[in-house]
Amino acid sequence: MPEMDVALKDAMQIDGAVGAALVDYNSGMALGTAGGSRDFDLTVAAAGNSDVIRAKLRTMEMLGIDEAIEDILVTLNDQYHLIRPLSGRSVRGLFLYLVLAKSRANLALARHHLKRIESTIDI
Repeated sequence: MPEMDVALKDAMQIDGAVGAALVDYNSGMALGTAGGSRDFDLTVAAAGNSDVIRAKLRTMEMLGIDEAIEDILVTLNDQYHLIRPLSGRSVRGLFLYLVLAKSRANLALARHHLKRIESTIDI
């Protein structure tokens, strides 16, 4: 899937990017990854963050909130984890996952870049 590879490569160009993945949140499977390290397994993180999205969607349904999730931010001591569910018809059930080094990242710009990258993905 060339579009996915290009999208992940673009995500890794974001200042502070440590890793990126395109993930199916129904199965928890990473369809593609870029970056990461021996100490940070993106496929494990992708599966875990699938649970985060599913939990949030269930909660919104119970509360009767009929809106789309733009993104979910998890802030750690040294990292930002951005989870962006994709909204196009051909990409339902997928999300972009981006891990940023907090010391090198601009969160607002990273969110802006992920939104742009999302618009280029058509699987």
